[in-house]
Amino acid sequence: MKISTEIYSTARHVGEEKAIELIAKGGFDAWDFSMFEMCRYDWGRSCPIETNHPLAQNDYLKFARRLKQIGLDNGIVCNQSHAPFPSYVPIIREKYLKRAIECTAEAGGKICIIHPDNNSSAEVNAEFYQELLPFAKECGVKIATENMWNWNNEKNQASSAACSHHDDFCKHVDIVNDDYLVACLDLGHAEMKGLDTTAPQMIRALDKRLQALHIHDNDRWHDSHQIPFSMEMDWVAIAAALKDIDYKGYLTLEADQYLSKFNVDNVFEGVCDLARSARMLETLIKEA
Repeated sequence: MKISTEIYSTARHVGEEKAIELIAKGGFDAWDFSMFEMCRYDWGRSCPIETNHPLAQNDYLKFARRLKQIGLDNGIVCNQSHAPFPSYVPIIREKYLKRAIECTAEAGGKICIIHPDNNSSAEVNAEFYQELLPFAKECGVKIATENMWNWNNEKNQASSAACSHHDDFCKHVDIVNDDYLVACLDLGHAEMKGLDTTAPQMIRALDKRLQALHIHDNDRWHDSHQIPFSMEMDWVAIAAALKDIDYKGYLTLEADQYLSKFNVDNVFEGVCDLARSARMLETLIKEA
């Protein structure tokens, strides 16, 4: 079993090129290509912000090739990616999702995580994914949908969204009925208070649909994105569920908030911490 982590939280300190080098030296087998700088979203003003990042320029594939080579030079590969979001924003949907799929292929990744529209049904989201699937197939990249959440301010807890419950998640994948649409389970999202499910339930329900993970820890209430084994999630039960379905994918961390307390001088320590936590989960799965 191989381990991976997203590059965004490290790149905020040192840039993508150096981030991949540190991730390799820290003990990871692969890197998850974060593409949020392709088109940032201002949640406060509810509007996209186009950037000067290389991924937003005309030679974006050159940048993806550069990152792939840095990984290979350091002995690791790109296993998956994460497209910009929210996917209902017109410019993101019309311009940047196919670009994200292209960049995934160019970097060597096999799966591109593209969020569903939080507030749309499986049927409506199916139409959205079906528009992208022919292009994804041309690129040889699978699309993974992900379990989302909304927030109920009155109850101070999460509320339902696309794929937030295991039944709806399975429906999102099954209604498309295409080998190129798979599931990426965000373990932390599955454990948020108010969503009437758990990560082990999600894993077992998804079964072979599950081909990618976002791994992080929380207090089983908020979306904390902390390092595994630091908060309240039951990692023994999660490992047992992954063992039960014979999960074959990468163990990919998305514990981006953990690295927010580090800086350019010590971020490598945080990367090493993350790698050790991923190996701990790997050991639990083997011993389950």
